Amino acid sequence: MKKKKIVIGAIALVLIILSIIIYRAGKKDTTASIEVVVKKGKMDVTVVTTGELQSENSEKIIGPTGLRTIGIWRVKISDLVPEGTVVDSGAYVATLDRTEATTKLKDVESDVQKSQTQYDKTKLDTTLELRNARDELINLKYSMEEKEIIMEQSKYEPPATLRQAKIDKEKAERAYKQAVENYKLKVKQNQSKMQEVSLNLETATRKRDDILKVMDEFIIKAPKPGMVIYMKEWNGAKRKVGSELSPWDPTVATLPDLSSMMSKTYVNEIDISKVKVGQRVKIGVDAFPEKEFAGEVKEIANVGEQLPNSDAKVFEVLIKLFQTDTVLRPSMTTSNVISINSYNDVLHIPLEAIHNNDSLTFVYKKNGFSVSKQVVVVGESNENEIIIEKGLNEGETLMLSIPENATDLSYEGIELYEITKQKKAQKKKEAEDNHKKHQEKMELKKGNGGRIKN
Repeated sequence: MKKKKIVIGAIALVLIILSIIIYRAGKKDTTASIEVVVKKGKMDVTVVTTGELQSENSEKIIGPTGLRTIGIWRVKISDLVPEGTVVDSGAYVATLDRTEATTKLKDVESDVQKSQTQYDKTKLDTTLELRNARDELINLKYSMEEKEIIMEQSKYEPPATLRQAKIDKEKAERAYKQAVENYKLKVKQNQSKMQEVSLNLETATRKRDDILKVMDEFIIKAPKPGMVIYMKEWNGAKRKVGSELSPWDPTVATLPDLSSMMSKTYVNEIDISKVKVGQRVKIGVDAFPEKEFAGEVKEIANVGEQLPNSDAKVFEVLIKLFQTDTVLRPSMTTSNVISINSYNDVLHIPLEAIHNNDSLTFVYKKNGFSVSKQVVVVGESNENEIIIEKGLNEGETLMLSIPENATDLSYEGIELYEITKQKKAQKKKEAEDNHKKHQEKMELKKGNGGRIKN
């Protein structure tokens, strides 16, 4: 019995020892998995963005340009060929809803009929009035001639009779002259009336003709051969059946020039200072991962913007592709690697190894079995690594995670803080100088569409 207890105790002791060994081995492996070694060699500083292909030049397929003329402010697209359709010059592209235009046409046609009726009525009234006035002139002329004959016949009559005949003749002459003057005034008056009703008729007729002309443009055709790509709204949504056109922007779609392509991308405000016009770019297309294209930064927006559903400010950047391919189409998603700098013999570590407090930049460096906070001077970085200018040597081991006793660890290399401080002051000055130059450039390029061009 005693021997059995000894055996059981020995087994239990072995199990405990094995557990401790396994635990320590696991802990060692875990510790090893969060350690990195300072490396020396080549490092490329890049800015990686996602973009969208678009043509450098394109022809707009425009709807009616006279919508404002006929008082229509919104018109819907009722039919549209599928995006990507290849069309010839003059081929059908889209149809716009005619409902509002048809209603306006009916109202204007009613005005035309009213104006035509008023024109005809005024013309008849004028004709009758002037005819009566001319008849009156003829009668007054006959009366004047009659009075003149009577006066001639009265020359042998008593003086009183002759005097009366002379007075009657003068009255007749005066009445005729007044009628002639009145006739002239009536002619001018009726001319004014006719001009007024004629102008009203012309205005109504012109409105009707304008509506008919604009309605003829409600069937939209391609101005030249090409591939139909839907126009994008201000919010990024594409125009489609049901979308509304305004008089200020009646573009339905575009015919892009596929021989010259660009990638439109957005760079965040942290990295935009690194990006310059003329920098080389490697462009990949998500739809064809095996293909890679070369290009360069062509334009950088002067003013940042805030994308939908995002709090960060970004700047639009256009990247021109040096070559094209038949597989490339507008709106394809691209991955852009903008080359900022390339260093051949520098120390670099993962970004996760860098830590900061209010003023110091440091790493957790292993010194045998101990750990210290090593102050470092950092340089440029890419999306994964950062250059170490001072504070570390090749082959030294760093911890990626924060040690449990981090608050108790001492700093090494405090003297490097002054170098970091000077670098920050220099960067601040450079930023201020760049901002000043930027403002001057904006003043000189106000008419350049809000972009810096190559």
